Amino acid sequence: MRLSQMLFVTLREDPAEAEIPSHKLLLRAGYIRRIGSGIYAYLPLMWRVLKKVSQIVREEMDATGAQECLLPQLQPADLWRESGRWDTYTQAEGIMFAMTDRQQRELGLGPTHEEVITTIAKDMIRSYRQLPLHLYQIQTKFRDEIRPRFGLMRGREFIMKDGYSFHTNEESLKKTYQDMAQAYSNMLRRSGLQFRAVDADSGAIGGSGSQEFMVLAEAGEDEVLYTEDGQYAANVEKAVSMPADAEPSPFATFEKRETPGTETIDKLCKFLKCSPTQVVKNVLYQAVYDNGITVLVLVSIRGDQDVNQVKLLNELTKLAGNYQAKTVLFLTVPDAEAQRKWAAKSLPLGYMAPDVADDYIAGSKEVNSKFLRLVDRTAVDLTNFVTGSNESGYHVVGANWNKEFPLPATVVGVRTAKKGDRAVHNPEQTLQSARGIEVGHIFQLGTKYSQAMGATYTSEQGEEMPFIMGCYGVGVSRLAQSAVEQSYDKDGIIWPVAIAPYHAIISIPNISDAQQVEVAEKLYAELNQSGIETLLDDRDERAGVKFKDADLIGIPYRIVPGRSLKAGKVEVVERANHKSHEILVDEVNSTLKQWIEAAIS
Repeated sequence: MRLSQMLFVTLREDPAEAEIPSHKLLLRAGYIRRIGSGIYAYLPLMWRVLKKVSQIVREEMDATGAQECLLPQLQPADLWRESGRWDTYTQAEGIMFAMTDRQQRELGLGPTHEEVITTIAKDMIRSYRQLPLHLYQIQTKFRDEIRPRFGLMRGREFIMKDGYSFHTNEESLKKTYQDMAQAYSNMLRRSGLQFRAVDADSGAIGGSGSQEFMVLAEAGEDEVLYTEDGQYAANVEKAVSMPADAEPSPFATFEKRETPGTETIDKLCKFLKCSPTQVVKNVLYQAVYDNGITVLVLVSIRGDQDVNQVKLLNELTKLAGNYQAKTVLFLTVPDAEAQRKWAAKSLPLGYMAPDVADDYIAGSKEVNSKFLRLVDRTAVDLTNFVTGSNESGYHVVGANWNKEFPLPATVVGVRTAKKGDRAVHNPEQTLQSARGIEVGHIFQLGTKYSQAMGATYTSEQGEEMPFIMGCYGVGVSRLAQSAVEQSYDKDGIIWPVAIAPYHAIISIPNISDAQQVEVAEKLYAELNQSGIETLLDDRDERAGVKFKDADLIGIPYRIVPGRSLKAGKVEVVERANHKSHEILVDEVNSTLKQWIEAAIS
């Protein structure tokens, strides 16, 4: 492609809307253009990158025996109600674009396709002989993000590969799950990315186990905790660890003490001259279940630890049946306005004890009349601890479970693991931290959807059995931008060779120089003919402008037919490291072929 004929516009300044380097660079380099909030056009250079990523994904999926299909983006609400996710996606998470057609039928734009694919399996798969089966698609998805940002990282419309497998037993599912783990690793390796596979929370997708594939980058929204021995890695939402040992308590007897202005753990510990490891803090949450019932949740946890809301949400979901519900729609820390709706009297915030009285809750049909009391494992074994007194300005010291305070019946593990904690598998290993961009996620769904939607097959014994399912997703457009976030410099993008829009760009310094133009045209034809995808910058611009643009758009190799033509050579510059080589014109093709093959092998 000749740049003089291409839709090619670059910007010298960072667009005001862009927040992270990759977003700025993709806009500046003319790869994408913002059309609306979280909505972007993929321009010619970007589309070439996306096609290359898609092809790598497709090749790795096909190699596992998965079959490609294309599913509808418009999905009936009834399917999502069957699975029980309509309220979760339209109200709790609120990420589904929902609409009503002219026949007053409710529909959603697909953020994912578990319901659709389960319906297809229910209609078409009758016998165990048809299993296992694995279908996938590469398609646009829609999610109504509360705060679209970072360009293609968190948009409201994006390209994704999603796949779904059906099995007769867990062994078969685990084999496909492992195949996908390998395939996803291959996809990222072939795309030239540094990544880490980590244990993850399954979220609204559900299932028994899942793994995320994180591209390592400082701008990553996710924190990854891992050990140097390579034996453990997990998203912070899922990570487990051993906290520091609790220090001995300095308090031997139980007493109430005046502690003015000590609403925080830090202030309290300074006032009492004690360790936060000997404090039981009591954190209040408000959970709204899908049947409209609000439950006030009191979590007692060691003072130096923080509650992981994802882990807490999972525990509350397990308890949904106690409130005649299926799932949690909302989980929040109730602010003053929220408290006014259910509090019978003002709560002693910052000074609450594990046994704060239920009469703080005003009785109503919508609000459960009792606190749901949970205790984190970090607080269970504490003795002579410090905690609130249920009176503002006062705490108690020297307290013990089942003496001064009843131990809550439900013990949970909801603490947030953090950098420096000891690893569970080997206490000599400490957790390290890195930032990551989630580009892939694989799930062992089990029978979550098949049971809910009545999707069964006839087993070898003639029984009707629910399908055992797996689910596997890769963000194609997100992967492309994450490559930029991982690899750039002050001059622009540095594309990995495998997914760069073009392998090489020929920049003619002076288009009035007949010899430069002749050599450039000759190389342009030869390289493209031999499979080296090459751009020709034949614009009537200064050499400096062309070189800056070549660096900005990140093409791996820049060929300059300049002063060295007198010696029958051209300059070839490697974008990744700015190394310059003078190569004979007749050897450019073979040299670049060697470099490209080495880069993508």
